[in-house]
Amino acid sequence: MSDLSEDHFVNGDKVRQAHARMIDDSSATRLAELFKALADPSRVRIICALTYTELCVHDLAAVLGMSHSAVSHQLRSLREMRLVRYRKEGRHVYYQLDDEHIHDLFRRGLEHVEHG
Repeated sequence: MSDLSEDHFVNGDKVRQAHARMIDDSSATRLAELFKALADPSRVRIICALTYTELCVHDLAAVLGMSHSAVSHQLRSLREMRLVRYRKEGRHVYYQLDDEHIHDLFRRGLEHVEHG
């Protein structure tokens, strides 16, 4: 039986192209943290709800069937990751997705999991 490593050829051009497009360690860490933030079903459901409209904690709790404190806890994590932002109107605080990138990320991820 031959050693598999003898049968493998490293394509220098493709390695150089991939290396030229490789993200730096800091960007890789931030991206991994983003995906880690999205690894929780409750946070994904909050993002889903906010895809369509801005909502306050009470509205989100009602939509998701969660306690206000549980929603607030998840929103804190999402705010820290800059996935959601808020605005105050008197005593009310309304949450929305931070920007269109988050909407696109959610939509593309959902398309991927629903595909096939």
